[in-house]
Amino acid sequence: MTCRAAALGLLLSASLLAAPAFAGVIGKNVPAQPITAERIAQLPPPQQPAWKAYLERSVAQEKADRAALAAELNPGQTPPPPPPTGHGDGGMVLDKDPAWYGSAEARHIADVIVSFQTPAGGWSKNQDRTGALRLPGQPWASDNNSKYLTENDFDAARDPKWGYVGTLDNNATITEMRFLAKVARQTPGPEGEAYRQSFLKGVRYLLAAQFPNGGWPQVWPLEGGYHDAVTFNDNAVSEAAYLLTEVAEGIADFAFVPADLRAKAGAAAKKGREVIVAAQIRVDGKPTIWGQQADPFTLAPVAGRNFEPPALATGESADLLFYLMQLPDPTPAEVAAVHAGVAWLRKAAIVGFEWTGKGEPDGRRLVEKPGAGPIWARYYDTSGKPVFGERDKTLRDNVNELSRERRDGYSWYGTQPAKIIRLYETKWAAKHPPK
Repeated sequence: MTCRAAALGLLLSASLLAAPAFAGVIGKNVPAQPITAERIAQLPPPQQPAWKAYLERSVAQEKADRAALAAELNPGQTPPPPPPTGHGDGGMVLDKDPAWYGSAEARHIADVIVSFQTPAGGWSKNQDRTGALRLPGQPWASDNNSKYLTENDFDAARDPKWGYVGTLDNNATITEMRFLAKVARQTPGPEGEAYRQSFLKGVRYLLAAQFPNGGWPQVWPLEGGYHDAVTFNDNAVSEAAYLLTEVAEGIADFAFVPADLRAKAGAAAKKGREVIVAAQIRVDGKPTIWGQQADPFTLAPVAGRNFEPPALATGESADLLFYLMQLPDPTPAEVAAVHAGVAWLRKAAIVGFEWTGKGEPDGRRLVEKPGAGPIWARYYDTSGKPVFGERDKTLRDNVNELSRERRDGYSWYGTQPAKIIRLYETKWAAKHPPK
């Protein structure tokens, strides 16, 4: 399946990067396809039962979540407004002194987290967990609809009032779980039972949300569109696998997890690692890096938002390489994936140019500057050329031709791969020489 997925990825990228319609435009972005019964019916027969069961579980869980919310209100009662949208870690800091997690302040945050856990077991995103507890009938999710939404927007929710109700986007759910575990460790006995049970429910959520092939979607229960893809963006797959690995190993914060659930967590983490290797994009038969998200069935790269193409993504790939290099027991396939990914990033480095102009009248631009770099474009096509997108779904080969809003509003270039290459050269490669 891996080779077929890679071939489909190449075909998809090539179709989007076809002959230009007019100067600067090299193609039109197309939406990622959701998980549907019709698509499952086209899979090889042996694969269909697991995917059918997965989709049925998702549909049933969304119905249960909606019913639970409705049941919290009396007939005709007006529900409370959604919680306000927050930013950053939502107050769920994870690097405090251990004793702090037993404080009244930390326990209040944990109580808020518990109150906003969905019936499915996950959490929404972009919320300040230091605020008030959730009220009966109050939505679990804030208003996460983009102010830039237009008709047929890739990011449009099927139901504008029901979006991201359980997600791994923006580090959601994983952060809540880690915070709960720290508070539970400092709150032994009955007082900490609610935190422990909430965490265990979160583990079961991750197990239920995992695809049959080992990936995780951005949103579960499924929301459609690119949200149904295997999501490497925001480290969704790697962070879920990493947390479940720690749960399986029973490290201190997770020592309370029952043995049977630890075993399931370990098996899920192993499958998560396998899908990372399987989704590495191949060009002319050679492994390169990864897409931002991958089709759940073919593992070919797929588009995200209107301006995010199905391309090789350096930021997400750097994160995946970092994850693989932290594994104490990498498989031969994982070792090979790291060597290939770093080799590709080395070749894709851009020198003699600077991504500059933040806050200036003309906005951000890519300009020549002797000695500058290395930097990397966020996206590359399969020939190794940078590619950029507009909100109108047009794809371009010159970042300076983007609108001011898109040039200033997105990280089109970055330096993150440099850290990965340095880690590879100074520590990892010597321990894991290529074979």
